[in-house]
Amino acid sequence: MLQLYFSPMACSLASRIALMEAGLEARYRVVHLRTKQVVDDDSDFRDVAPKGAVPVLVLENGERLTESAAVLQYIADLKPETGLAPRLGDPDRYRLQEWLSFVGAEIHKAFLFPTFWYKDDGSLAKPRARIPQTLSVPSAHLADREFLVGNGFTVADAHLTWALLLLRPAGVDITQWPSLAAYLERMQERPVVREAIATEMALRKTMPANAA
Repeated sequence: MLQLYFSPMACSLASRIALMEAGLEARYRVVHLRTKQVVDDDSDFRDVAPKGAVPVLVLENGERLTESAAVLQYIADLKPETGLAPRLGDPDRYRLQEWLSFVGAEIHKAFLFPTFWYKDDGSLAKPRARIPQTLSVPSAHLADREFLVGNGFTVADAHLTWALLLLRPAGVDITQWPSLAAYLERMQERPVVREAIATEMALRKTMPANAA
């Protein structure tokens, strides 16, 4: 069985959504990101992932896959019939990779991670200054589209949905970009997305304050 190492409401939420949308069974293992401990056995997460970051997907053969873009595409390719990723040879497959990279680099690492996790001592001015220009890109793209790629939900949507969810607690009001606000509302109407979020929000409430 697949195993997903995750932390509630971290970027690994996208991987949970993908697994659930694909109808794949998995063992979900909670990680305290600050203490680097695996909750169910208090083992050192760094023995699983030297990077110390989620998601980590343990494959059926025991190999471990890291980085959201890779994990999400792998999950999608396990069930190609679900349409979670365009098939090999479809030009939209590269559009999927384009959006996975954009969310990971330009939103997550560029400003979402520092503004969500770090205390603003003045050092966050530059990351915050990038927000309007960066969010204008998916905002314009989604102005007349329901999904990021093609005509259906893909793992790129799972990734962007997670990022948009965390913008509010990071102090960003996405209603400034009406198409993004409408998009997030649509995504949260999906039963699987709603269930995944509810599951991780409930888990997050049980986590020690210094562990998430």
